[in-house]
Amino acid sequence: MSTGLIDPKSRCVKGEPVFRLALVVIARNESAHIGRLLHSVKPWVDEMLVLDTGSTDDTRRVAAAAGARVADFIWCDDFSVARNRALELADADWHLVLDADEWLIAGGETLAALRQQAPTFVGTLDLLDHFNDGQARVARSRLSRVLPGAVRYGGRVHEQPLHALPVQALNLQVGHDGYLPDRLAQKKGRNKALLAQALAQNPKDAYLHYQMGKDLSVYDDYANAEFHFGQAAELARTDSAWWLDLVARRLFGLKQLKQHALAVQWAQTQLDICAESPDFFFALGDLLLDWAADEPAEADSLLPVIEDAWRRCLEIGERPDLSGAVAGRGSHLAAHNLALVLEGTGRSVEATALLQAYTA
Repeated sequence: MSTGLIDPKSRCVKGEPVFRLALVVIARNESAHIGRLLHSVKPWVDEMLVLDTGSTDDTRRVAAAAGARVADFIWCDDFSVARNRALELADADWHLVLDADEWLIAGGETLAALRQQAPTFVGTLDLLDHFNDGQARVARSRLSRVLPGAVRYGGRVHEQPLHALPVQALNLQVGHDGYLPDRLAQKKGRNKALLAQALAQNPKDAYLHYQMGKDLSVYDDYANAEFHFGQAAELARTDSAWWLDLVARRLFGLKQLKQHALAVQWAQTQLDICAESPDFFFALGDLLLDWAADEPAEADSLLPVIEDAWRRCLEIGERPDLSGAVAGRGSHLAAHNLALVLEGTGRSVEATALLQAYTA
């Protein structure tokens, strides 16, 4: 229906092109979180479409009250099918695809500007994953979540947009707290079951093995995670977008399994590939420190290498552009660990100066 300002055929407002932007969400039992998402995005989009996949709480009511159009979907154990149905219903020129446990932190103006841009590329955003492994931390990754209207998803779980379009990094920052302990407990087993189904159909899919390893390690099942990380390492290309994250996660898992020698042997093959990753050197230093603690007789030979690993983190600095990067591993977290080594080897003055320089 024409408003008098917009010609639905030419999509022009006073001679300038106008493209419709919709937020697209699939959700189930997210009444505690979905309002935060919708209110953060609402000022910047033309429509918000929430596809409810079987909620038994107030998700539908909360979403509608926040201004979203709510539709129902019978869950079929396939995230791509659900995402694609939601995209079909939204039917916009641009789709911003977010989850109910995410929210827009910054970049609303960037979203608004899409209304004046033809949908000829896929846009990535900066996702900040909040998690807690004894300390509150934030991991970062860039994900393709701004999609031209015709783009659809593939993959039963950890689905990916299928396209051959150019990819453009957008100035968008989104938070995610789905990895906090209470949220993980609610989702336990869900992705594992879907990944198992997907791997049964595609046993040589490196990305699925990587995602299965991630899911298992999140729930401290490091032995089975190592199997899948090992498979991913054998099958994947080292230039895969998630390779650096795989390396750091695998080293951490091998540390938990006390397979120090195997981990170091594999890490040596990754030195050149991961030369600019503070997360790699942080994980390596952490691994070697654990080995030194378990085998004190080796400590004298390991401590200089541990020190070098954490110094390398500081030399590289923060690299939020690298997938899976944990904030602080190129700065205050590495400085804290290095200061412990310095203090323990009689260099307390240097340790104090280092901590002062990297106060978080």
